[in-house]
Amino acid sequence: MSLIPIRPGIQPGGERAAGHPAESERRDAARNRELLLCAAREIVEESGADALTMDRLAQRAGVGKGTVFRRFGSRAGLMRTLLSGAEAEFQDRFMFGPPPVGPGAPAVERLLAVGAARVAWILEFGELARAADASAYNRFDVPAAVLWRRHLEVLLREAGVTADPSLMASALAATLEPELLLHAVRVHGIAPERLAESWRELVTRVVAGA
Repeated sequence: MSLIPIRPGIQPGGERAAGHPAESERRDAARNRELLLCAAREIVEESGADALTMDRLAQRAGVGKGTVFRRFGSRAGLMRTLLSGAEAEFQDRFMFGPPPVGPGAPAVERLLAVGAARVAWILEFGELARAADASAYNRFDVPAAVLWRRHLEVLLREAGVTADPSLMASALAATLEPELLLHAVRVHGIAPERLAESWRELVTRVVAGA
């Protein structure tokens, strides 16, 4: 379910010998892909995620539009690729990192910590995450979203919540949607500390009600 990437260069069935034509093609493809990603990051930094289109990326990178589509499949695929490194790092924190975000702390403490960490993550990467959500079909079923909700569900169960933890996890996750939080901060001037405190209050009441 995770977006955490497999180590590059390792393929099912083993590695090819160095110098093999297919290996050279893979290196060229990886280099071209990274050049496209660098150009995409430049556009996002200059003009924001909404300005990143396949046409503009092709023009910036000096390639045909078809090349961009072959590399990423769609704008949604491009956005998810740009976001995958940050998403993978966040997943690594709550799956394997130190407590209280990672394993080793009580479930309620982890719920509070991972929510606050997600708020901070969205404030840093939220514009790109919002664009990825907006451009993705069935965005609630992409692997990162499924893993995030499943993680909240597991923690809710461990905290003693028995009233449909799966739907409760979805409801909690909805309060941390990137578009919602960015709107609160940028339009209404809500301080990030208030967002984290609101999460703490909500989770505390949900668990207490169980």
